[in-house]
Amino acid sequence: MLACWTDPIIASSGQVLGVVMAYLRESRAPEAAELELLRQASRLCSIAIERKQLESQMLHQASYDSLTGLPNRRLFGDRLREEVAKAERSGSHLAILFIDLDYFKEVNDTLGHHYGDQLLINVSLRIRQCVRESDTVARLGGDEFVVLLLDVSESACLERVAQNIIDMMAAPVHLDDHVAYTSASIGIASYPADATSITALMSAADQAMYAAKSKGRNCFSFFTLAMQQQAQQRLLLGNELRDAISKQQLQIFLQPIVDISSGHVVKAEALIRWAHPQYGMVPPDKFIPIAEEMGLIHDIGDWVFYQAAQAMQRWLEVCTVDNGVYQISVNMSARQFVHGDVGAEWIGYLSRLGIPMWHMVIEITESLLLGDETDVRNKLQRFRDVGMNIALDDFGTGYSSMSYLKKFNIDFLKIDRSFVRDLETDPNDRAIAEAIVVMAHKLGLKTIAEGVETEQQKIMLEEVGCDFVQGYFYAKPMPVEEFMTFVSAKGASR
Repeated sequence: MLACWTDPIIASSGQVLGVVMAYLRESRAPEAAELELLRQASRLCSIAIERKQLESQMLHQASYDSLTGLPNRRLFGDRLREEVAKAERSGSHLAILFIDLDYFKEVNDTLGHHYGDQLLINVSLRIRQCVRESDTVARLGGDEFVVLLLDVSESACLERVAQNIIDMMAAPVHLDDHVAYTSASIGIASYPADATSITALMSAADQAMYAAKSKGRNCFSFFTLAMQQQAQQRLLLGNELRDAISKQQLQIFLQPIVDISSGHVVKAEALIRWAHPQYGMVPPDKFIPIAEEMGLIHDIGDWVFYQAAQAMQRWLEVCTVDNGVYQISVNMSARQFVHGDVGAEWIGYLSRLGIPMWHMVIEITESLLLGDETDVRNKLQRFRDVGMNIALDDFGTGYSSMSYLKKFNIDFLKIDRSFVRDLETDPNDRAIAEAIVVMAHKLGLKTIAEGVETEQQKIMLEEVGCDFVQGYFYAKPMPVEEFMTFVSAKGASR
């Protein structure tokens, strides 16, 4: 070799991808035609390389989740089909862990999508730490992940992996200046024990996951045949829920809230019930999650508020003195709260009915206060500016940061029933209840104890200074007209 001619391979972006080289047995410079041929070769190489890179990029985008880098639904489906075929030939076993994050929507809605994405990235890393390199972790979309475990047949092994994932999820996630908490509900299904087709296997794991959620979340559940029947009922309920309002199947019940010192009913909590023509009275914990998933919670939430306002109007007609003390509270979920111009239509509806705003109380949960502080504070303040009160429900069971009570304008703390249930036998619960009451009073807040079922519980709450009580000791939730009769008989108008 006596000569070497070269020309760079340059991408359309200007990046140098390589070089085309031509070797000669004689020493001379290239002629113009030879130089042009060399340049054409480098341009063709550039086109071929960029096309190959684009194909690889498109294949990766089609197969992997852009946020977490995990295999997506498509690639996971391909791997699952391949592994099921192998298991069928060899007689081996595999399992699916269907993972759904608990309360992710609340974190996402309150903190925002940026922090929601950061949480998902963190979760994906934690899950991968709990499985072997040979196993597959994929993100199906949203807050749903799935794990494919190979060569596993012992339930103890599956339990260990699932529990490891749950334990990893329990640790707080630090997102800049925010701290988020989440947990996981996991459904487990095995091939071929629970299903012999890919579709049936995924469906079985999904049903088991919903069973885990129904058990209280933050746990795992194995698939059983009974779950298939429950899933079918869930699908049926979801379809029928769309027509429940128009068919007048939904009702509100009112549960009295009693002034602990006077014994008079001065407040009530509005609770929704579904009078299903086939299943009877369906409790809200069975259909509210479905309503949230289907995007029906906003319409249902509006309907509940309007019904509660009408009930308040009826109560004021029954009352004869000091109408200003009576209030009805309405629960508002995080998904309702972040939806558009929150409360505007409610305020207008109360004005049209001629009901003073202070007769309505908005109940929120602690998770709502995790969101953008300015946005949440402004929306809460809008309710308070027109005269409504704000109650913090289930206090002590969620995030319970004392700083929230300083930053946000709250009027009532509702002591969760879990601290009331064992008041008579557990000194710790009494101490917690007393501490909540003292703290609330120091901050100028009133307290309402939920789940009061015995006279002794009522006495103990009165001794620690609790302001209001609510529970079966006084009355169960009841239809509106029955409530009106109840408060009249109890002398609530005196």
